[in-house]
Amino acid sequence: MSERANGGSGAPGPAAPPSGSRRAAREQQASTRHRRAASFGSALALTVAGTLVPGTAYLVAGRRKLGALTLLVFLLLVAGGVYLATAGRATALHWALGSAPLLWIIVVTGVVALAWVVVVATGYRMLTPERTARWQQALGALVVLVMAAVVAAPAVEIVHVAGIQRVLITHIFGQHRSATVVDKPNPFAGKDRVNVLLLGGDAGPDRTGLRTDTVVVASVDTHTGQTTLFSVPRNLENLPFPAGSPLAQAYPNGFTAAQEDEGLLNAVYDNGPALHPGLVGQSDNPGADWLKLGVGEALGLHLDYYALVTMDGFAKMVDALGGITVNTNYWVPINGTPDSNDLPDDYFTPGPNQHLDGWHALQWARGRYGLSDYLRMDRQRCALNAILKSASPVAVLTSYQRLATTAQDSVRTDIPEAALQAFVDLGLKAKGAAVRSVVFDQNVIH
Repeated sequence: MSERANGGSGAPGPAAPPSGSRRAAREQQASTRHRRAASFGSALALTVAGTLVPGTAYLVAGRRKLGALTLLVFLLLVAGGVYLATAGRATALHWALGSAPLLWIIVVTGVVALAWVVVVATGYRMLTPERTARWQQALGALVVLVMAAVVAAPAVEIVHVAGIQRVLITHIFGQHRSATVVDKPNPFAGKDRVNVLLLGGDAGPDRTGLRTDTVVVASVDTHTGQTTLFSVPRNLENLPFPAGSPLAQAYPNGFTAAQEDEGLLNAVYDNGPALHPGLVGQSDNPGADWLKLGVGEALGLHLDYYALVTMDGFAKMVDALGGITVNTNYWVPINGTPDSNDLPDDYFTPGPNQHLDGWHALQWARGRYGLSDYLRMDRQRCALNAILKSASPVAVLTSYQRLATTAQDSVRTDIPEAALQAFVDLGLKAKGAAVRSVVFDQNVIH
């Protein structure tokens, strides 16, 4: 009997442990896997630490695998952020200038922030002692909410800025019809130089139409980033057009009009399309295409793209950046109309390092009473340079919403979204390269 009962071994079998011992073993195992903080204060401190370094609370609570995995994900995110801020700046800029990557940034940021908040809350629950007073429970809930806000606040700002940027990219660089641009995946392939027509328009609330009083061509070497700026006077007459083009057939001797001032370079943008609608082809901004073809023919360059900013937009941009600093070398008038002899309201006095807000920067760049257009062209290039110096990363980020709103309202271009990544790479080359200026003034033009 005893041999059969014991499996025929003849040795006595192990005695079954009492039910109470099994319960104690399970509790001990659970305690090993999930340790609570020694005190309520320790639980709060570890919750804060787990917010700053996710996974810390899990590790202290005995959830080693979960804590290690959470910490690993956090370290990978930190490493990715450091890479994008240093060696991967081009990649970061590529993402920031694509509507599809921006959408992914919004989604991933929301998911990461939600997961982070869950980690904070569950870590606190694991560490909290089983017996806590009501005031401790209330304080603990408050600490968790504060930590959740610490996590959520930057995530909300990232989502907000990414949303603004996505709207901006879609609005300015979205699908636009152009008579002079062919949208293709690699727009700079086979090009030694990229030429962009930069226009400053005098459109504003108190003005009818738009005259391009600022005309600058930026010619950038695609290999080195070296840039040459060609400044063309606004009162250039008989603007030529490419031979054989419909524009050249309409104006074989260059652009003219019944009134001399309506046939100058700064009048082509409005008057050309108004006199010959549809002549340049299908375009959302035919005036810009007229100027690209005409200025390009005058300079012997093929102009790839254009970018236009209005006077009102210029002033708002300067204000958003906190102003610009310029050197004034002579008395510069504020307002005043030379043709009707309306005297200036005031003058900028000569002197170095003068800080100007948007309105004064605009007057400084435009004033010409008693001065020549060529001196005004000099100041316009100085103002552009001052804006570049003011546009530090901190200034741009802190004023980004205002800058984006201004750009949507006052900037137009035919640069397609597909070309933005190529422009990022070109811009990084141009950042440290030389910039030269070629000015067509009274010494070479009459």
